[in-house]
Order: sequence, then C-alpha cells, then structure tokens
Amino acid sequence: MEFEGRKKVRLFLNITPLIDVVFLLLIFFMLSSHFVKPQGIKINLPKAQTSQPETEKCIIIFISQDNKIYLDHKPVNIKNLYEQLNSKIEKIAEKKVVLKADKKISLGLAVEVIDIARQSKVENLVISTELTELKEK
Repeated sequence: MEFEGRKKVRLFLNITPLIDVVFLLLIFFMLSSHFVKPQGIKINLPKAQTSQPETEKCIIIFISQDNKIYLDHKPVNIKNLYEQLNSKIEKIAEKKVVLKADKKISLGLAVEVIDIARQSKVENLVISTELTELKEK
C-alpha cells in the first residue's frame, strides 16, 4: 500500500462580481444622496469675528432673505409674533431667544423683531452670526 501525500486543493475565489456589486452600491448612494433636499430655511448669516457657538436649547426666530419670519421653523406673521412668542416663552425654563436673520434683510424688520422679543418675556436675546477667521494685520 502506497501512501499518497495530501492533495493540495487550490481554492480560487473570484471576487470580481463582489467588487462590481460594491461599486454599484457606492454609485447608487452617491447619486441618491444628491436628491435629498435638506429641509430648512435658507439664510446667509452675517459674519463676525467674535462669534461663539450656542449649545443650549432655546427658541429660534428666523428671518429669511424675502423678509418672511419663522418661529421655530413655523411661519408667523409680524402681527402674531408677540402672542406666539409669549406662549412659547412661558413653556421653557430659560427665557432665551436666538435671532437668525439673513444679512440682506432690511434693518427696520430686524429692529421690529428685536423690539417684539424685548417686549415679551425674553430675558436673553442672541443675534446669530457666522464665525470668520481673524485677519492678521
């Protein structure tokens, strides 16, 4: 009886179809991510060098470029802003409002909104800006 050595089994794994599937998935997710439209209000904030990030929960008033006012992402009329702001302020502990206004709005509208916020029970009013890099002189 003659002993035969172990036969070497050569296993060849063809990964070409796997690579094709991975690339197709990659292309699908790259293309479909461009179709998702981010929800929100388009605002170009003014820039300031002394900006600080705001981390606490608070009420946000948006003023878009076309002078539309939003209170926590819900459209409001300037005439109804006082009542709606007061009803929201009463429900939170810290009476803080952040104003995010587009840099191209009229100054009169911004002052009117700030005045309404001060007339209500707001204790702290913050005007939101974008941080710019310091320029060396």
